[in-house]
Amino acid sequence: MSTRRPQAGDGPPGPLLALLPAGNAPGAGAAPAPAPERADAARNRRRILDAAARIVAEKGPDAVTMNQVAHASGIGVGTVYRRFGDVSQLLWALLDDRERQFQEAYMSGPPPLGPGAPADERLDAFLDALVDRVAEQRALLLAAHSAAPRARYHSGAYQVMHTHTAMLLSRLRPGCDAALLAHLLLAPFSPDLMHHLSVEQALPAERVKAGVRDLLALRTRAAAPEASPSVDTPWTPPPPRPTITP
Repeated sequence: MSTRRPQAGDGPPGPLLALLPAGNAPGAGAAPAPAPERADAARNRRRILDAAARIVAEKGPDAVTMNQVAHASGIGVGTVYRRFGDVSQLLWALLDDRERQFQEAYMSGPPPLGPGAPADERLDAFLDALVDRVAEQRALLLAAHSAAPRARYHSGAYQVMHTHTAMLLSRLRPGCDAALLAHLLLAPFSPDLMHHLSVEQALPAERVKAGVRDLLALRTRAAAPEASPSVDTPWTPPPPRPTITP
């Protein structure tokens, strides 16, 4: 798979970046292009990944074994091993598969997530979809984050999301430091914080989405006249009442 970074335009995406491992990370050199996949091999791959996804969703990534995946997919365990090698490689392939689907949706899918909508609507749709994406694969993303906390920022998946976010911000606020703002905007979506909010705090996804939008709107609301009572200002005592002489 190519490791060329897609441009921040609205056209169809170029070759998508691998999520991990480091052998496919930027700077590691392009991997040889894979041979075209036969139709039956593609169907088997889809069945294996879908079965692994169901097991992760129901029991967590620690419950995934090659035998369980083979049984759930209806495919021989030897084929599962030949295709993915071991459980670790299978889980990374599952993450990469879901990331590709997500990238295709926001880079070339229908609006408002994909091209064809105003930048503010696309940004809202992207952040909403990102909440759902992290929630859907929270256990896998958290395991990967715990194993290598800083690897997230060097992965192809993050770089593509950062490029996309910076592009939308530059359209919303021309001249802003879009690259820095994109990092700061993506920071709350780290798997550990999302795990804390959704599991430990038991917040539903819709509340998290609304919170992200409220956070983005805080400065605008503070500048509006109707929001002025929320601004801290020095207290001024009222003028003394006039004395009435009989």
